[in-house]
Amino acid sequence: MDAAGSEVADKCAQYAGQFQNGFITTHGGNLLCSKIIHLITNNQVKSQVSKVLHECERRMYKSVAFPAIGTGQAGQSSAMVADEMLDAIVEFARQKSVQHLQTIKIVIFQANMLADFYESMKKREDSVSSTTEPWLSMFKFLFWGRKQSSERKLMILEKKVDLVTFQICGESQEKVDATESWIKDLILKEQFENTISDEAIESFDKTQISILEDLQRRKQVTIQLLNKLSPPQIKISGISRDVYSVSLEVQEMVQRIKSTEEEQSKAELLHNLVEWRYPGSNDSFVAFDKLTNMQLERARMTKKLHLNVKIKKKNYKVDMNTLKATDDQGKTINLQRVIKDEGK
Repeated sequence: MDAAGSEVADKCAQYAGQFQNGFITTHGGNLLCSKIIHLITNNQVKSQVSKVLHECERRMYKSVAFPAIGTGQAGQSSAMVADEMLDAIVEFARQKSVQHLQTIKIVIFQANMLADFYESMKKREDSVSSTTEPWLSMFKFLFWGRKQSSERKLMILEKKVDLVTFQICGESQEKVDATESWIKDLILKEQFENTISDEAIESFDKTQISILEDLQRRKQVTIQLLNKLSPPQIKISGISRDVYSVSLEVQEMVQRIKSTEEEQSKAELLHNLVEWRYPGSNDSFVAFDKLTNMQLERARMTKKLHLNVKIKKKNYKVDMNTLKATDDQGKTINLQRVIKDEGK
């Protein structure tokens, strides 16, 4: 209040007892803001933050900065305050009706509170990590009384995210630098990188690329496809738990491609030995595709009684003993199994 100046103090005294919804609004006075919203402490931090956010949206304000409400004279736990403030912000940010309020800042003056707010943010991150645009994907640190290098201070994954801004004030430049270094160390501890190398990556097509792009959007990771290396590589970097889960999905993709290529190779070899055929036009017979050919031959070798196949986009059930195939309408056709040497 002292920093805001006597005019603001006089306004507060004038409006004393006229608080609506637990707060009053005055001009910014000597502070570098256009308005100040004054709260009556009632230990309901989440409710108060929510009311202020909705008031800012109603008045079409573009930004708002909060202190760590209730951690001063009210003596509330900074861990509890962090949880309640961030709960209120998350709930507000999820509302589709929000149009005007774009920036929400929490200003922390006490270094010992940083750990509580950091842990609370991690919990919020866990709860929203499955959303399309997780809002806690990066931190932006702005320090009082010095010019900012956004390139050095901004840690960002290469995708669209919403920002959470913390203003951290210190008693000296040395303490500010130490706090900045400490926070960065906390973030780096959450970072991990994994590289998957496999020749099968070279076979990735638009389908696999689309899956990788979707994983990068949904998870807190950056994915690099290095398909010009030998063997090709996929490099996954980001938050450790997401790197782990994405790595598992990528390895499954690679394994599926390897399995498909192996099946195709086996089908090619088998097709050189035996060929299954179905009736075509003018009493001719047409060869099945190589994978279906292998399925029919495997069914015969394992003595299966029936196998379902597609012929000209229609479903047929093949009797493996009689080599007759019947469609859904009951129409039956005869299949042929030809040993390649015999077909010459």
